[in-house]
Amino acid sequence: MSIKCLIVDDEPLAIEILQSYVERVESLELIATCNNAVKAFDVLKKESVDLLLLDIQMPKLTGIEFLKVLNPSPKVIFTTAYREYAVESYELNVVDYLLKPIAFDRFLMAINKVVKNGSSTLEMAQPKIESTQDGDPFLFLKVDRKMVKVYLKDITYIESLKDYVRVKKHDGKEVVSLQKISYLEQKLPSDCFLRVHKSYIISLKKVDAYSNTSIEVGGVEVPIGRSYKSEVVKVLNDQV
Repeated sequence: MSIKCLIVDDEPLAIEILQSYVERVESLELIATCNNAVKAFDVLKKESVDLLLLDIQMPKLTGIEFLKVLNPSPKVIFTTAYREYAVESYELNVVDYLLKPIAFDRFLMAINKVVKNGSSTLEMAQPKIESTQDGDPFLFLKVDRKMVKVYLKDITYIESLKDYVRVKKHDGKEVVSLQKISYLEQKLPSDCFLRVHKSYIISLKKVDAYSNTSIEVGGVEVPIGRSYKSEVVKVLNDQV
């Protein structure tokens, strides 16, 4: 079941960015975009909306003023460049408060709060490891509305974004997929990949350096979680 969204923002670039984020998440459905709250009010009278992505500083009516007159209101995520409205917004029981510029992973965290607090569920594809005729193992990860092939040899590290993962590749590109990191930990070969933190899996072949607290992999410093430390250090020492 999809979450029906309405974007309300007076900045065309902000609408464009949020629209691209919504399109990347299969469980979200964009109903409309509006550049002020008055137009949004007209949309809400005609359409069923589950979630408002709502700017605060807008002409005619601010996002906070708009929310106060909605009864009942959809779930709301504020998207704003201003920190000073945070306390007031939470008094209105909004789901989250996103400060511009909004990163995609922060957007996903907010959407996961909507899913957690509502009846909607995110459907996750369960990838399996396959191999080409040449023996190169790979898996398909669901990205937007398509399945993307990722070769295991190209993976530098995997970062958890709660119900999503960010797969960083050696060429600097990344894949963000609706998937649990715990599932990938079970499927990836343990002689090539290692869970080093609740939020990170690394490729052992891509380790550049390490200490008792962190690992450098692909030019990025990844922390070692306390509960993983003894096993991680043992495995890394055995690699030397």
